[in-house]
Amino acid sequence: MNCFRVAVAWALWCAVIFAQAPDNSVCAACHADQVEKLGASAHSGVACASCHAKHEDYPHPEGVAKPKCEQCHASEVRRWSASKHADARAHGKNAPDCAVCHGSPHELRLTGTVAFRTAIPKLCGSCHGTQAAQYSESVHGQALAKGIVAAPVCSSCHPAHDVLPPAAAASSVNPVHVPETCGRCHGDVRLAQQFNMPRDAVVSFDASFHGLALKAGRQSVANCASCHGFHDILPSSDPRSSINAKNVRNTCGKCHTGAGARFAIGRVHWSAGRREPGAVRWIRVAYAVLIPAVIGFMFVNVAGDWMRKVLPRFFRRKRVAAIVPYTPRPRMRMPLPERVQHWLLMGSFTVLAWSGFALVYPDYWWARPISYWETTWPLRGIVHRIAATVFVILCSAHIIGIVTDAKVRRRWKTVIPRHRDIPEAVGTFAYNVGLRKTPPMVWPHAWIAKAEYWALVWGALLMSLTGAMLWANTFFLRWAPRTWLDVATAIHFYEAVLATLAILVWHMYYVMFDPDVYPMEPSWLTGYSVRRHAAENGSGASHSTGPAGEYSPRPK
Repeated sequence: MNCFRVAVAWALWCAVIFAQAPDNSVCAACHADQVEKLGASAHSGVACASCHAKHEDYPHPEGVAKPKCEQCHASEVRRWSASKHADARAHGKNAPDCAVCHGSPHELRLTGTVAFRTAIPKLCGSCHGTQAAQYSESVHGQALAKGIVAAPVCSSCHPAHDVLPPAAAASSVNPVHVPETCGRCHGDVRLAQQFNMPRDAVVSFDASFHGLALKAGRQSVANCASCHGFHDILPSSDPRSSINAKNVRNTCGKCHTGAGARFAIGRVHWSAGRREPGAVRWIRVAYAVLIPAVIGFMFVNVAGDWMRKVLPRFFRRKRVAAIVPYTPRPRMRMPLPERVQHWLLMGSFTVLAWSGFALVYPDYWWARPISYWETTWPLRGIVHRIAATVFVILCSAHIIGIVTDAKVRRRWKTVIPRHRDIPEAVGTFAYNVGLRKTPPMVWPHAWIAKAEYWALVWGALLMSLTGAMLWANTFFLRWAPRTWLDVATAIHFYEAVLATLAILVWHMYYVMFDPDVYPMEPSWLTGYSVRRHAAENGSGASHSTGPAGEYSPRPK
């Protein structure tokens, strides 16, 4: 097989080497000047007969249609036909066609040459004079004038055959595609290294709120051109530049009124682990330790609890149950008002997690139903804010109920941490991981419920505060340093990850997968728990407890 491939390659190479140039000598007898021009053009390898029909008839008949470019360049012509230039030409305007940019067929210019590339701004400037003048003053135009051929020209951003208006979805300068267009150069590691450009500009933008929202399809947010300009891109050191230190306030103020009025905007392009603000770095490192530690502890604890309960049943052994203080009478665990609050809290938390993570991961299937509308309607943001408002109202109602109702206050006093919670927690964990043979005393309102409740309180405070800062970002940019918003964004994201994982690993186990309540703890529906008390089974011990409040049997 390899020998056959080598033979085919050799034959093709020989065919190319020994192929004869087209014989245009007959045509040259009458059209010497045209044949001479053809020989120096990009069509030098094309025979006259390939394009000119009825060339063999002499004298040549009149009315023979001239050759069309699509005979050989069908793809390019098809793309041009859908462009803004073709549309303008169809409406009678003076717009360029193939010959304007490439020259006549007999004098076709080679597009791959340095001369052709450097002449593009002047060529486009014959129609777009204002834009060409701005380009010549820009950092790109100045680089091209200095002989840096790799510098972007008009066709680098506006593909020659695919020039479309910015509003067109397929346009390379459509807001959604601007980062991709700029990233062809600024995301190229080789070019960044060669010309000493920042290597993380595109990556840091993609990871920012603007980049994530733009990726989801929201075109109203800032893109590269919103801050740096279009044809008049200038270095930050230039006083005329929109990103000059003195002008950044006005640039950001186009969307965020008053931004930077009291504090400098600060660094915009940064990514995790690279040029990030110090406060954000410490938050990222702290959560990088906290999340695995907390979720790891939860997973080990619930896995041990599950094995302690399931394995004795599987092998038909007598199970050692947890010890619970005696309670003489059954009591409802969740009254109806609290059950309603729990239902709404469960719904709002789920919607918050879904809509929030849909911003960071818009390409996943579960995010598409809500991010699909971003191009025309910011549905994701609206849903997220409505769910956040419901969540805050529920938390406020809970606090008001505790403050104003003595009966509710007495019930919720049971979640106040006590000294006995520490040995209970340590003993339970030690028992679940096999370091202790018997379970510890577990009080009616177990340490598990208390830990989960106060984690919810702490998480709700953090998420509400940081969420309000991000919601009112224009206000905070006017009155506080931008770093505060960077810190709020980091805390909001990492705390959301921690809270979601805690619900999935910890809460869902004790209300669904705990063998004592499987397939579900019904107290959130009926108000009563299925966890049995020591006095019920006559053995002086009960099933081990989960995050129950006042453990009591269902009334008969």
